Amino acid sequence: MHKVILLNGSPHPHGCTATALEEMIKVFETEGITTELIQVGTGNIRGCIACGQCERTGKCVFSDLVNEVAPKFEEADGLVVGSPVYYGSPNGNILSFMDRLFYSTSFSKHMKVGAAVVSCRRGGNTASFDVLNKYFTISGMPVASSTYWNQVHGFTAEDVKKDLEGLQTMRNLARNMSFMIRAFSDAKEKYGYPAVEKDCFTSFPDGK
Repeated sequence: MHKVILLNGSPHPHGCTATALEEMIKVFETEGITTELIQVGTGNIRGCIACGQCERTGKCVFSDLVNEVAPKFEEADGLVVGSPVYYGSPNGNILSFMDRLFYSTSFSKHMKVGAAVVSCRRGGNTASFDVLNKYFTISGMPVASSTYWNQVHGFTAEDVKKDLEGLQTMRNLARNMSFMIRAFSDAKEKYGYPAVEKDCFTSFPDGK
């Protein structure tokens, strides 16, 4: 059984971002994909302090939601990260959460499917979308796309329900993501995943 984890970075568990994610969940259910929606935006999530303890212990030094979600992420086939737009960027909680989740976990994220979803009233959506996608592309995670940028517009959940194109984008995104997860699973059995080189680390310590 394939599974997708959805993270709601909004402090409003039933707000605009949640409305977009719930539209995706409906499609995942019809596609036979198991889902788990995790509320991140209401948590007390502090940022990474670059202490390096995770390299020694295999988990973040701060025992909070990050360490709870990490094993679920390891077992999942896909990850959807949703966030409202705050000053042209994702919510601070979800950024702190994602920094620590990706940095503190050593398991391979290769070929897990990732998707970012943003909600805004008017602007800042594509900038926030770009920020969230970088977590996937640095980790070998294929990024799922839709028929428009993965965003919804509105000031309230009721507004988002009127954004018919935005909701359509969410449904198409979930369908594409479901297809990718199944296709990668089949390809892994048939061909195996592509090799990953990690020998080179450019730092120019000699100044050349």
